[in-house]
Amino acid sequence: MTVATPLPVVVVSGLHRLARRSTVDDLITAVPGAVALHHDMDGIGEGIVLRVTRSRWGVLDRTRLDLDHPCATCALREDLLPILLDLAERGEHGLCVVETWDAVEPRSVAEAVAAHEELRLAAVVTAVDAERLLPDLSSVDDLSDRSLTVVSEDRRSVAEVLSHQIEYPTVVTLHGEHHRNEARSLVAHLNPAALVVPPGGGLVALTEGRFLPDAAANRLNPAWAQYWDLSDDRVSTVVWTRRRPLHPVRLHESLERIVSTGLRGRGRIWLASRPDTLLVWDNYNDSLVLESAGPWLDALPGAALDLVSETRRASADLDWDPVVGDRRQHLAFTGVDLDAARLVELLDSCLLTDEEAGRPLAVDPFADAL
Repeated sequence: MTVATPLPVVVVSGLHRLARRSTVDDLITAVPGAVALHHDMDGIGEGIVLRVTRSRWGVLDRTRLDLDHPCATCALREDLLPILLDLAERGEHGLCVVETWDAVEPRSVAEAVAAHEELRLAAVVTAVDAERLLPDLSSVDDLSDRSLTVVSEDRRSVAEVLSHQIEYPTVVTLHGEHHRNEARSLVAHLNPAALVVPPGGGLVALTEGRFLPDAAANRLNPAWAQYWDLSDDRVSTVVWTRRRPLHPVRLHESLERIVSTGLRGRGRIWLASRPDTLLVWDNYNDSLVLESAGPWLDALPGAALDLVSETRRASADLDWDPVVGDRRQHLAFTGVDLDAARLVELLDSCLLTDEEAGRPLAVDPFADAL
């Protein structure tokens, strides 16, 4: 059913529960008729998921859900969206704030909400506790170590989830005074597109806007994202760009030292043993995912270029070289007190030499991993 005025929805995420709850409180207090929905998954290990509905005056409803499978995806599909659509049809509320659970990343929720014309995804906000930000980004804990898994097969780390929560939205609320400047810098480096605001910081104005999930996805995709060097006191982002392929053996031998240099690494690489394959690099502390994102555009036949997104073609045009096309190394590493010179020297040492470029490679240590 199409409604004349879609229900505005704001998604608020965050690993830091008290900061997230404070942001939700700010919104439902400031907007007349606002209501908040939260799926409490503290008991998900026992198959218990509670839907809590509240307004500025307190809890309106607390319902235990019987889901086909107790997980975040099922709660979204089977309960949250039907509730939102029902609220939109009734037209009784000026705003619905969806408060995600601790380890839920906002992207899936945002995309599901935006897919319905009865709902207007006004904003996606992540709330951060300034004092906890650096310890959690530098943590080696998995979600399971903190009893935060949403399904038994969840192998994500705390740093991975928190990074995704910060990098996706266009607004981050920063709570707490301890280490505030350092935390603000970290957020700005991880997500230059985000507006960083204090608690209550004019969030009501966001309810008039519209969040575009496609734009967020394009901004984050390391296969074509463009990164720039940044430096702010102790926090820095070092971008390494080269138009020469990496030697697979030397890169493999250096991976542990490279990924341990900073808190977050992302981008794309060109491996000499796979000259036509764009490889995406994604690391959080000592955890690295290296996977294929398909061919470089220069390796595609002309007719196939028509199937490539405009965003990727525009990025490739920026990267284009008359000899190697869009092939290049483009990695961004963010950290605190990061030794940029050492990192660049290490990465450069993994590049193919002129002599090596003229002979075939006998070994590909990534053959089984990719």
